[in-house]
Amino acid sequence: MPEVPESPQSPASARGPESPTGRERLRGALLRPTRGQVVVAVLLAVLGYAAVTQVRFTQVDNTYAGLREQDLIDVLNGLAGTTQRAESEITRLQRTRDDLQSDTGAREAALAQAQQQADNLAILAGLVPVTGPGIRLTVTEETGQVDVQTMVDTIQELRTAGAEAIQVNGQVRVVADTAVEDAAGGLLIDGQLVSSPYVIDAIGDPHTLADSGIDFPDGPRDLFAEDGASITVDELQSLDIESVVKPSKQEFATPAPAQ
Repeated sequence: MPEVPESPQSPASARGPESPTGRERLRGALLRPTRGQVVVAVLLAVLGYAAVTQVRFTQVDNTYAGLREQDLIDVLNGLAGTTQRAESEITRLQRTRDDLQSDTGAREAALAQAQQQADNLAILAGLVPVTGPGIRLTVTEETGQVDVQTMVDTIQELRTAGAEAIQVNGQVRVVADTAVEDAAGGLLIDGQLVSSPYVIDAIGDPHTLADSGIDFPDGPRDLFAEDGASITVDELQSLDIESVVKPSKQEFATPAPAQ
């Protein structure tokens, strides 16, 4: 039997299996790293983190890096002095604030007291309308005419009993210098004619005004009865006095200078 000649081998078959390329080796190392490669990677990561931290620290805290020890001591002393001056200024400002608050409180109290005094004087002088409890005395002439002195005595008794404001017939405010005169058809009070019935409004404690100002022996009730007039007294919890006095300019008297 004739022999079958062997087929010649190709050059690739003669070289055996091909070696992996560099790209394939890199892919294999990434997908299946060896223990040594893992250790090297960790060391490189730690080294990189330390380098970045050092760079940041150097960039942030390089202000005093080049100073000598004595320079640093001088800087600290300067900071301590600045802090002390700031604390002293804060203390001074707090003390000033407390003084201003105290002065403001004193001024407000003085202003409130002055305003109260001004209000009281305005009421006594009859310069402002007032309201409050009091009495209304109605005097009606029946068999005779009210005498001037009876009217003056009645006003004075009401003041003594604590009347703070008085008006007659809703049109004349009675004050310290009010004048009462006889006139045809009635009485002339501060130049204004008023006639019966005389309505006298007085603000103060109603019971005290009625008791101590009108109804006592030989008081206004008895005096009006002697003049031929009858009276009624109404105690009111609210009474309005609308009439006011027009202030007159003083010609001779001036306030004395403060001592």
